[in-house]
Amino acid sequence: MSRIGKQPILLPEKVDIKIDGGSIKIKGPKGELHKSFSCLVKVELKDKAVNVKPLNDSRESRGLWGVTRTMISNMVTGVSVGFKKSLEFNGVGYKAAVSGSTLNLSLGFSHQIDHKLPLGVKAIINKNIIELEGADKELIGQIAATIRSYRPPEPYKGKGLKYLDEKIKRKAGKTGAKK
Repeated sequence: MSRIGKQPILLPEKVDIKIDGGSIKIKGPKGELHKSFSCLVKVELKDKAVNVKPLNDSRESRGLWGVTRTMISNMVTGVSVGFKKSLEFNGVGYKAAVSGSTLNLSLGFSHQIDHKLPLGVKAIINKNIIELEGADKELIGQIAATIRSYRPPEPYKGKGLKYLDEKIKRKAGKTGAKK
């Protein structure tokens, strides 16, 4: 029995939901999300609450029960409140700027990196912090991981891009020859 799967998802006032067979569409003040789910789970709407149930007692159905409920809950949270992921860059000459829907990064390479942001994702630059905002939690996390992969933090000086809450294990550098 899934402890997560059996909990109902309460819908905020400004969120509209439409369930159509194996797909779900959720609309709210922060945007609109659409996702299809497996036919092994049943999603139903009752009194401004969404319930997810497995269709049978198979291993696959029970495995998808909690995952489907969590994905729908993240969609409801995303369209009502939104998600935010922050990255911090450290290094001499490292810069970031936003022009339209493109994130321009200068990370110590001989060239500038231009990362095109997808529709529904917004980037804000505050000094040396890049904040990514949007309604889709999966998309925000994927974009943050892609941006971080351009220059991951190195353990000696701490230069590079890291998540704001990430801790870097620092290493001691070379020591001179002892006589």
